[in-house]
Amino acid sequence: MMTHRKISRLAGLLYLVVVVTGMFSLAYVPSQINVADDFQATARNIVSSEPLFRYGIASFMVMQVAFLLLPLALFQLFRDVDRSAAALMVTFAVVSVPIGLASLANRLDALSLLTNPYFGQALAPAPLQAAAKASLGAYGTGLLITKLFWGLWLLPLGYLVVKSGFLPKLLGVFLMLGFLGYMVNVFGELLVPNYTLTLVSNYAGLPAAIGEIGTCLWLLLVGAREPDRSTAR
Repeated sequence: MMTHRKISRLAGLLYLVVVVTGMFSLAYVPSQINVADDFQATARNIVSSEPLFRYGIASFMVMQVAFLLLPLALFQLFRDVDRSAAALMVTFAVVSVPIGLASLANRLDALSLLTNPYFGQALAPAPLQAAAKASLGAYGTGLLITKLFWGLWLLPLGYLVVKSGFLPKLLGVFLMLGFLGYMVNVFGELLVPNYTLTLVSNYAGLPAAIGEIGTCLWLLLVGAREPDRSTAR
């Protein structure tokens, strides 16, 4: 059987894949492509930077596969701490994957509409861009729902980190605060006009970033201490 340290290193490696591909697909690529309040400029950037846009899509796919495997590895690590919380953590994470991949299909549709000559010949520029804009809007809506579960899984994960004793409790606190930050951002974007322009939206995700990157690096570089079997549940 794999030791806790080996399992933690595997989980850390999977977490690193999630973090790196997530930063690339969700932060870097949009920063190079999207132009606020100017879809025509965004569409031109998609066409002129098609390889980068495709790399972003591929990176998101890799992230989802890694995020499907990550909670399974973490379950092996935390199942003796609290099996119910570990199962809840897996459920929230796994549920997000099909939602995220389904939303990504809309991003692929937008790319096809803007770069496939067939659509350029079949549709005038205005309705073509309108259809592409609608596809990207649907992607954004699906991603918002996905983020709900990205936040929810952090609550049981943070609780398990705090309770386990073989990772720093402070990381668990940041993970649980990250859950709150995700909830603020998801429902703020849903309910508050122009929420993404507010100061709160810029900082609400900071605890999650600290908690997740910190947990990733600790698992990968330090590893989890072996638990005391005499107190294991």
